[in-house]
Amino acid sequence: MSSLFSIAQTGLAAAQAGIATTGHNIANQATPGYSRQVVVQKSLGGQNLDGGGYIGSGTNVETVKRIFDDFLAAQVVSAQSSASQLTTYYNQIGKVNNMLADSSVGLAPAIQDFFKGVQDLVANPGSAPSRQAMLSGAEALVSRFQSMDAQLRSMREGVNNEITGAVTNINAYAKQIAQLNDAITKAQNGTGQPPNDLLDQRDLLIAELAKQTKVSVVNQGDGYNVFIGNGQPLVVSNNSYELMTLSSATDPGRLEVGYKTSNGVVITLPEASLVGGNLGGLFEYRSKTLDPIQNSIGRIALGLAATFNAQHRLGQDQNGNLGGDFFNMASPVVTPSTANTGNANISASISNVDALSTSDYRLTYDGTNYNVTRLSDNVSMYSNTAFPAGAIDGVNFAMPSGTMAAGDEFVIKPTINGASGLSVLIKDVKNIAAATPIRTNAPNTNIGTGAISAGTINSSFTGATVASPVTLTFDSATGTFSGFPPGMPVTVTTNGVATTIPAGTPVPYTAGSTITFGGAEVKISGAPANGDTFTISANSNGDGDNRNMLALGELQTKNVMQGGTASYNSAYSQVVSLVGNKTRELQANSAAEGLLLKQMQTAQQSDSGVNLDEEATNLLRYQQAYQASGKVMQTISDLFKVLISLGV
Repeated sequence: MSSLFSIAQTGLAAAQAGIATTGHNIANQATPGYSRQVVVQKSLGGQNLDGGGYIGSGTNVETVKRIFDDFLAAQVVSAQSSASQLTTYYNQIGKVNNMLADSSVGLAPAIQDFFKGVQDLVANPGSAPSRQAMLSGAEALVSRFQSMDAQLRSMREGVNNEITGAVTNINAYAKQIAQLNDAITKAQNGTGQPPNDLLDQRDLLIAELAKQTKVSVVNQGDGYNVFIGNGQPLVVSNNSYELMTLSSATDPGRLEVGYKTSNGVVITLPEASLVGGNLGGLFEYRSKTLDPIQNSIGRIALGLAATFNAQHRLGQDQNGNLGGDFFNMASPVVTPSTANTGNANISASISNVDALSTSDYRLTYDGTNYNVTRLSDNVSMYSNTAFPAGAIDGVNFAMPSGTMAAGDEFVIKPTINGASGLSVLIKDVKNIAAATPIRTNAPNTNIGTGAISAGTINSSFTGATVASPVTLTFDSATGTFSGFPPGMPVTVTTNGVATTIPAGTPVPYTAGSTITFGGAEVKISGAPANGDTFTISANSNGDGDNRNMLALGELQTKNVMQGGTASYNSAYSQVVSLVGNKTRELQANSAAEGLLLKQMQTAQQSDSGVNLDEEATNLLRYQQAYQASGKVMQTISDLFKVLISLGV
């Protein structure tokens, strides 16, 4: 009789455990990271009844099993890491895209307004209001460049803040995982049963950690060992390791991630190793978008300043002086590593704006060779025992003093300050060089059909060229011109072919050819008669002359940027298009990866998630089992009463 009572009692206990587990599932149906649990029952051993066979002695709840698929969980963690990286990158680049495409803050309207002022001055070269309006337009253009650069620098600070936040989260998750490893081990060792809810909490933390960076998880015994980067352990058993943010050794305003080893030494983790998650997205955005875009805007500013300055120097202001630089151009930034042991002083200068890239460069010395690496693609640009003497991508390097020691490092940023350092040097409207320093004349006494152009100058021109009027006289017998300044060779360019005539030698005449001497350039066309003369002299009417301003205005539409392949506006349009295309690409990839993540999560939930309909069925089943076991006990009670009444 006692065996019957024991059987009923085990049945009640098993049904009660099933009801409790089912209720626990239902209560946690919406709990993030919760995995469905099921009761695992096992039949107790049978009882020998004197050869009459074995009769079972009831049931036993062996364990409460967590429905969890390690493979699916690993897939979700991997997809989560990739999706978070793409989402972060997309959200960040969207800010840059919005800024560049906004007509109210973009460069294109400012460039258009500036050159509108230039064209107004073409029409009124002597007008003080027109000159002031041009200077105001130039100041507005400079302000726009500086404003865009300031916004990009603000975004850079935002990246630093988010990197700090990501590192804080990673450290917090790592500490909690280590604590859970300890708690799980103790619980497992104490009871021999899996602490399912603690396991769920730990797996949820792994998923949250994957949102911050890519992780590798190794299940060792009852604990998780978690690794990041190039295999650096973040969690080992019940111990966690700490990440920290560090200022870059070659860029104090740039945060990097450091790893504190078990002996307290902090090492800097390469950005390329910290892929995946929010942290990977931030690093990829900064290196592949923010850095090159800021450099691109700087390159446009430098290109505009260099080309406009070059043409302005070919003009004459209202004071009769040659034009000076109109814009200030920022110099490259050279930053030594804080770990350098040498005393070298490194400088850099821009020798060719057209050759500039949008990359930064690293100069190192290994004790034997000097090495220059382009950071955008890690291409070696120079490696030699001698310090780099020639230009590299339009940048010249110099070491005015000191020496580099083995292991020393410098980072050179040619264009980073191009936009922020742009400024207008001309403050007096009279210093705007709208005129051309020379003028030409063909007297009415000429009897031929020869005509001379208004004349221009090049960068080799000095006032000495036309210190005295130069009168060219045509000799029809020899077909030559004479009268060029003594000591000055003459270059004749015909159909793109240049021929230099020695000084003092009559110059053969070819109609329409460009004649250059002492930096002055003229064209003579038609058929001059014998003795016809043409005069080139210094310009004394700079007030009403607009020839150089015409040339300055033409720069707006000329391909004077990037090796003659782009205008100012098209160079900027390329930047806008590049960012816009990358934004759309990331939008599509982020959506696709998000869909993949959702599919993985759905697959995981279909296996591990709580189905309320299923749990309702289980609840009814366990209820019926409990009632049936209760009925068995009632029957046993009735039997006892019968036996007692019989006096047995």
